[in-house]
Amino acid sequence: MKVFLDMVGCRLNQSELEVYAHQFRLAGHTLTSDPGLADMIVINTCAVTSAAASDSRHKIRKAADAGSAQIIVTGCYATLNSRETAEFPGDITVIGNLEKDHLVSTVLNIPINELSQKTVQRIPIPGTRSRTRIFIKVQDGCDNHCTYCITRIARGSGRSRKVAAILEDIQSALDSGIQEIVLTGVHLGSWGYDLETPSQLSNLISAILTETSIPRLRLSSIEPWDIMPGFFDLWQSQRLCRHLHLPLQSGCEATLQRMGRRITPKTFAEIIKQARLSIPGLAITTDIITGFPGETEAEFTESVAFVNEIAFAGGHVFTYSARPGTVAALLPDQVPQSLSKQRNARMREVIQQSSTTYQASHIGQHLQVLWEKSTYFGNTTWVLSGLSDNNLRVYASAHIPYHNKLMNVRIAGLQSGGLEAEILSI
Repeated sequence: MKVFLDMVGCRLNQSELEVYAHQFRLAGHTLTSDPGLADMIVINTCAVTSAAASDSRHKIRKAADAGSAQIIVTGCYATLNSRETAEFPGDITVIGNLEKDHLVSTVLNIPINELSQKTVQRIPIPGTRSRTRIFIKVQDGCDNHCTYCITRIARGSGRSRKVAAILEDIQSALDSGIQEIVLTGVHLGSWGYDLETPSQLSNLISAILTETSIPRLRLSSIEPWDIMPGFFDLWQSQRLCRHLHLPLQSGCEATLQRMGRRITPKTFAEIIKQARLSIPGLAITTDIITGFPGETEAEFTESVAFVNEIAFAGGHVFTYSARPGTVAALLPDQVPQSLSKQRNARMREVIQQSSTTYQASHIGQHLQVLWEKSTYFGNTTWVLSGLSDNNLRVYASAHIPYHNKLMNVRIAGLQSGGLEAEILSI
């Protein structure tokens, strides 16, 4: 059977898709990059914003139009809208988030332990979902109560995976030649809180660095209030990527209170200061929401000023989207969408300026880059695209299409979409 995998949303959805790919291959099936050739299509949906929900519906319709394949739909949109999802045209099966970890064994009617007892080399998902880095889900669900977030409702309470299972996944990736692992979760920083013997994310990171030889370990989004004393000491290991994604959501304290965020601009700034003192060259990226209910022009101006002061290395700016079932959807003083979008554009300009400044500060420096993509330009010239450990997009020319290889480069200058570099070692 040929299987096509697709998704909308975050790194966690990507990590789940990679698990499905591995399990389908363990069961003897093949993956295809063409939905028209597939016997089965699996779509991992998202509902974090109205745009993500719309994209999810589009993916389902597109899958139905591709042919007569069986369509398996999971993820947050499908979980929150199971009846609507099941009524789409085509042979649709909906699997909710609480059952999605057993998706492959369910649809193939194979006991999950049979899949875990087999081994097969990991290979990238074909097509647009192919990644050089492997995303490992270590935690799911969330116990926070941010008033705007639908993900907590869709994913359920926080659940941590055990260390042994995580190490087994990482070793499997290593055996397949993977150079970089990204740890993901809905509330990654809460890993270990719910285990029989409570633990902390720092303990998991230490175990991975001690028990495996993974060349690079990267963390996805961490809530700033989950950073414990001594956390930054972990970066004494050069294998831990110098990149922290710390969601701020707003630089205005009053807005943060309405959002139910357990942080203030002052405490956030203190964390950033300590992080930068502890980890030279650290990239700090963030998430910002504009147009949250009750956000006045004065509050937005305060948020912009704080974001400008922090000088993030990059970030995502989201226009607030009311999600049914959340507290924020019921708050008074909803901001008109047109105004929210205007504020989004202004905030993106601020983050883009600080991002460019951060990139430019690396000109002349030597960095190690993991090459992810190669594009042929003729005359035996390839343009390589890769990522440094501190989250810089780097491009270089070469005569060979290097892929999944760590190489040293010297940053020569800025270019559209990243940094231009020359290769120093092969």
